[in-house]
Amino acid sequence: MAIRPIITAPDKRLKERSAPVEVVDDEVRALLDDMMESMHAADGIGLAAIQIGVPKRCIVTDVHLADEPPAPLKLVNPEVVWRSDERVNREEGCLSFPDHYADVERPASVTVAYQDETGAAQELTAVGTLAVCLQHEIDHLEGVLFVDYLSLVKRSIILRKLTKARRAAAG
Repeated sequence: MAIRPIITAPDKRLKERSAPVEVVDDEVRALLDDMMESMHAADGIGLAAIQIGVPKRCIVTDVHLADEPPAPLKLVNPEVVWRSDERVNREEGCLSFPDHYADVERPASVTVAYQDETGAAQELTAVGTLAVCLQHEIDHLEGVLFVDYLSLVKRSIILRKLTKARRAAAG
């Protein structure tokens, strides 16, 4: 396993649509392990493969409270197959948008079909933070970022700050 660098906005790769995984093999399992390690190292609760520069339809999550045991999930080719009509407005952040947070409205619960790390078909219905996290990470696979749900003004402010920070770090 290895910790891989996480791409930050406004990197254009974050807007790419990720390709389906044809076969869940040792290479994909190693990618999932690296993603989980990278996500934990960055204190995140979710990560899509594109965020480490790999345009494959893989995501990892680990959503649990401080007093609960870890709850890691590794999903290959995840797809939302059902969304509740009920909506929730939750503050979201993203490892690709360090130190930036905004309220995003999403369905309160979802059912996700996916393959696990053995390639077996699975289905998961999620609510609360896990539902939000899964939707956020699956959006990444489509090139959709949480800031895309914000007003143009809010999105522009966040992107300008990130561009300025990147320039300052490079200079």
